[in-house]
Amino acid sequence: MPQTATYSNRAKYCEGPRALTWISETSFHGPACSRCAWLFRPTGPPTGNSLTEMEENYVRSCNQEFAAHICTEYPRAAKPHRSA
Repeated sequence: MPQTATYSNRAKYCEGPRALTWISETSFHGPACSRCAWLFRPTGPPTGNSLTEMEENYVRSCNQEFAAHICTEYPRAAKPHRSA
């Protein structure tokens, strides 16, 4: 599991600080933003000469994409309203 990182440098686009979290659902297993619908989807297989190097490259790529994303570009789906 990638290391959890918290970023607030783009607070003007988010409602408070955001964190990189791990999602484990039927359709997706991987890092995601705690404030929006952004999911980390690598563009290809891990690269590196060893398992450790592959993991470091994966985490680095994930952290870079997470820091660069803008939450308003990944809105969460509206929750359905329940009628009583």
